[in-house]
Amino acid sequence: MKVAIGGPLKVAFRPWVEGLEHIPAEGAAILASNHLSFSDSFFLPTMLDRKVTFIAKAEYFTTPGIKGRLTAAFFKSVGQLPVDRSGARGAGEAAIKSGLEVLERGELFGIYPEGTRSPDGRLYRGKPGGLARVALASGAPVIPVAMIDTEKIQPPGQVMPKLMRPGIRIGKPLDFSRYQGMEHDRFVLRAVTDEVMYEIMKLSGQEYVDMYATAAKRQIAEAAKADKEAEKAAKAALAQEQKQQQEQQQEQQTDKEKSGS
Repeated sequence: MKVAIGGPLKVAFRPWVEGLEHIPAEGAAILASNHLSFSDSFFLPTMLDRKVTFIAKAEYFTTPGIKGRLTAAFFKSVGQLPVDRSGARGAGEAAIKSGLEVLERGELFGIYPEGTRSPDGRLYRGKPGGLARVALASGAPVIPVAMIDTEKIQPPGQVMPKLMRPGIRIGKPLDFSRYQGMEHDRFVLRAVTDEVMYEIMKLSGQEYVDMYATAAKRQIAEAAKADKEAEKAAKAALAQEQKQQQEQQQEQQTDKEKSGS
């Protein structure tokens, strides 16, 4: 990926990066990043000398057809781990297991605490189930990362990416050893997650929203659906009004013809 994709990405987009000195030369560490674009998982590994393993939804690896096979081959080639989001605990347990396996090998594990891409460029509340539990169970340091302007490169609905310079800011490692052995305390998990999100917010300069991005996406989808239904109802009402006007005009024309005869 670094050779086939990373090289052209560097040449075409010239991404800038700050804080590379905070990435350890060896040993396990967790990179906790905001999530603005699909391209985040390409730009961040491209700018680091070490391999970063992210998790990806299992659908990327199981979609049938030629496109599905190509997608699966691509994600496997860049070292992404499939996560099955089905089951009682869903992606949370799968992410924890995958993350611990990566960290046990002394590698870098990348995770997006928001759980999904931001729908509007703002920073949303982090989910405590994955990041905090992996950090406390592994004892690995958490390095906050802020992706800058990646959402502007290819906004939803735009086919061709815009050539512009995205950025990456990497913060100082966070040590949560004081909470060791408390990975099942929900208040501790919340505190760890909020501390990481605060550091990401300072690095990114994003507006913080104290709700989950998944909930925000549902609200946006519901609002869009309501607007569409309202527009449809307005068009139907206008069409009905125009039909009534035409009928009235026809009746008036008929009355004139009768009176004239």
